[in-house]
Amino acid sequence: NINYYADFIYCSFGRFYGLVVSPEKVVTISANIDAGQPWRRTIGDYNVVYTDWQRDNYFKAVAQEIPNKGRVGIEFDHLPLERLNKLKAVLPNVQFVDISSACMKLRMIKSAEEIAHITQGAAVCDIGGFAVTAAIREGVPEHEVALASTQSMVREIAKRFPNSELMDTWTWFQSAINTDGAHNPVTTRQVQKGDILSLNCFSMIAGYYTALERTQFFDHCDDASLRIWEANVKVHEAGLKLIRPGARCSDIAKELNEIFYEEGLLQYRTFGYGHSFGVLSHYYGREAGLELREDIDTVIEPGMVISMEPMIMIPQGMAGAGGYREHDL
Repeated sequence: NINYYADFIYCSFGRFYGLVVSPEKVVTISANIDAGQPWRRTIGDYNVVYTDWQRDNYFKAVAQEIPNKGRVGIEFDHLPLERLNKLKAVLPNVQFVDISSACMKLRMIKSAEEIAHITQGAAVCDIGGFAVTAAIREGVPEHEVALASTQSMVREIAKRFPNSELMDTWTWFQSAINTDGAHNPVTTRQVQKGDILSLNCFSMIAGYYTALERTQFFDHCDDASLRIWEANVKVHEAGLKLIRPGARCSDIAKELNEIFYEEGLLQYRTFGYGHSFGVLSHYYGREAGLELREDIDTVIEPGMVISMEPMIMIPQGMAGAGGYREHDL
């Protein structure tokens, strides 16, 4: 929510950051190591900088900006117990209330400006995807393919947004059994003929993360892999049609489960069929209330941005072993 409400993406490295919102002011609290950068990026009234020259100066800064009375909303889902106890110690007369779910529900509906921004990010991912395909050849290591893609996306973001911060755009490109996990890191393994490949391009623009993911094969594809891939594409295309206003997340997941079941592949499904997009990153997660899973009953509304990304994983040693992913926003 610091990024969402202030347009400032902090880099913690073990230090704490904050955003104080009241009827009178919007104030960011940042560590001295970042100097004036948080102030330059923040949409708000001012920025308070604390030093680490004395322990717990962060909490002194918080106490300076929040009156020691009344009710204060905080994000319980992003606050370790030790930090919560220190907040209570410096503001003993405050009643702290969890606002994480309420803020999440507000973020789930995107503005027209957000949707335009996300659309730009998705277009950047397409450019990264083409760069992946152009870089693939026999004997090329995974990391070299990923580097070609990431460089193309960073340069495109710089061209489209010349005054932006360029951080955290990246590519996961996996080959062979390395494709079995959705978030497996890039390695030095060299691409070989017959490999299953996983293309995962992630552009990050002002805290808005977008993604493009595709399953590919180099040179040729065996019959077992082709059958599995076609089944996953079938689910992907069916899922794209199911995402519409009025549909319930859990109902979409259950309907797509039926297709995998008919194909004999349901036991190889790895995670939910999709999730919200917007202010999202590996730093602070995403809107967990908008995921295409059996236990999420959220009804889709206009303005929501959701991915459709079925994935199945065939274990090592079986025909067609590896991970199969298709992903659109």
